[in-house]
Amino acid sequence: MIKPIACYICLLSLLPGCSKPDTRAGFVTSSPVVPSNPTVVLPDTTVTRTYLALGDSYTIGQSVAFTERFPVQTVALLGSQSIKFNQPEIIAQTGWTTGDLLSKLNNNPPSKSIYDIVSLLIGVNNQYQHRTQDEYRQQFIILLERSILYTGNNKRKVFVLSIPDYSVTPYASGSDRDLIARQIDSFNVINKTISQQYQVNYLDITGDTRLASTNLSLIAGDGLHPSGAGYTVWAAKLAPMIKLVLQ
Repeated sequence: MIKPIACYICLLSLLPGCSKPDTRAGFVTSSPVVPSNPTVVLPDTTVTRTYLALGDSYTIGQSVAFTERFPVQTVALLGSQSIKFNQPEIIAQTGWTTGDLLSKLNNNPPSKSIYDIVSLLIGVNNQYQHRTQDEYRQQFIILLERSILYTGNNKRKVFVLSIPDYSVTPYASGSDRDLIARQIDSFNVINKTISQQYQVNYLDITGDTRLASTNLSLIAGDGLHPSGAGYTVWAAKLAPMIKLVLQ
């Protein structure tokens, strides 16, 4: 949008009686003779950004409506602030481990090669299925490197979310809640440490999910996953982080 305006200004400077405008700081301070019916170039308000969300049931929004998924709520919040996104492309499925997500990306890559924003939330099923932490570490690194690649190697546009703690949900009733919480914390130490090493954004939402121990409105009807209200908490934190990166 800048080049047409710049060329227009140059043409004006060639007109008889027209002085060269001062374009410092993007402003024209002189008063050139403007030809009749000039062409006005307006900003393109149709431009929208792209968001790829990678994960498992927490990203696909198991047991909540499409509009209540956290990636969808996030772009809706940004849209209300004139930061327009297409609907997120979500590659996630209930029950997926890091290995499952990696296999999906290898066999069915995302529809685009580069996205404006990529989020990654994966690991709860590694813990639930008693997968080793060494395996999680190795596969998480591959997934994070892939996420960075999907942004055109722009690490600032990658957002890792911590693993929620389902030990506080009715689903975990009868289980060793303390053990689940400790294991979730251990997996989160891994993904946070790797995220810091790769210098990507990290959003800790684990503490927010633990609020469900005293606030059942944050849990969906299945007694396990977050409700739409629970995902709203995540989106309200993620949207400002994305906005800051895009400014």
